[in-house]
Amino acid sequence: MTTGLVWDERYFWYDFGDSRSLFGAHPHIQPGSHIETPESKRRILNLLASSGLLAQLRELKPSPVSSQELCSIHDEAYVESVRALSAGGGGSLGPGVPVPAGGYELAALAVGGTRRAIDAVLRGEVDNAYALVRPPGHHAERDRGMGLCIFANVAVATKLAMRDYGLARVAIVDWDAHHGNGTESAFYEDPSVLTLSIHQDMVIPGRGAVCDAGRGVGEGCNINIPLPPGSGTGAYLAAIDRVIAPALRRFRPELILVASGLDACASDPTARMLLLSDSYRIMTARLLELAGELCGGRLVMSHEGGYDPTATPFCALAILETMTGVRTGVQDPFGQLREEELADHQRLQPHQDAVIAQAEALPGTPRCAHQTR
Repeated sequence: MTTGLVWDERYFWYDFGDSRSLFGAHPHIQPGSHIETPESKRRILNLLASSGLLAQLRELKPSPVSSQELCSIHDEAYVESVRALSAGGGGSLGPGVPVPAGGYELAALAVGGTRRAIDAVLRGEVDNAYALVRPPGHHAERDRGMGLCIFANVAVATKLAMRDYGLARVAIVDWDAHHGNGTESAFYEDPSVLTLSIHQDMVIPGRGAVCDAGRGVGEGCNINIPLPPGSGTGAYLAAIDRVIAPALRRFRPELILVASGLDACASDPTARMLLLSDSYRIMTARLLELAGELCGGRLVMSHEGGYDPTATPFCALAILETMTGVRTGVQDPFGQLREEELADHQRLQPHQDAVIAQAEALPGTPRCAHQTR
């Protein structure tokens, strides 16, 4: 099996500033490193290299998308505001949305990286692919950035793939700990894209509820599984097996995308979930099986969150080992330390089961389900 990896040194150059940019000006927050430093992503690349797995991946180089292509999802006025701020030396579009000098070009390159991964899979260059892009994208709305996201990497790349390859149905699974509000908004009334988000409940207040299931002809094509804080492997696998897999089988996508945030890792500072690297290994295997069953193995992952620079790389290694079918023999020391400590928490708990049951009870996806001709 051939797996592609999109990366570019320039992804590590997007400068989010110091920690105060999350909150705007604040007289009592001491300056410090921003949570979205490039360190965790650079360490992913370094671990892939030191483990020997990088040499077995096919490197895919990205190109930036155009402003016109960004406007397939975003308002022209918003795209232009990012470009102008970037060209003018940088600034902020609001808390959590800093735009450094040259940031527009880097954000457009991140979208282009996700697009390149999709292109490689759809053209048959590789069997599956991972886009190690930065800045992330799944919070970006049509008319504004949000939550460290400038442009909607996965959403824009999905639109372009459907246009360029004539795809009729695409599914997007988001397993970032934070709800993929931007992706949801982009396709909320679109029956050709099935969006599914497993996330920590109420990390983004007012978004990501089970009852938010799409609108109009898109009703039933948005599925949220807002798991309680403290959910581990058992809860995530139950969500995949009982909600996501049946929905994908009804929908029968021609391509499966994953917004691959790794901040549901137990040690991540931005969430309170309890996944380990082996959790991501099992979850990836489940999606590979579904992709093989439904769409000829066409599976593309695009990197989103993941902010613990020590443990995040081992989660990514587990994913890419599974995608390639190659075990490097590298052991995750952080996973080993926490496996026994968190053993009881990895089992599905009754309060987690109740949330999954709510999502499971939704009335299918009648308006967006694949109709056999």
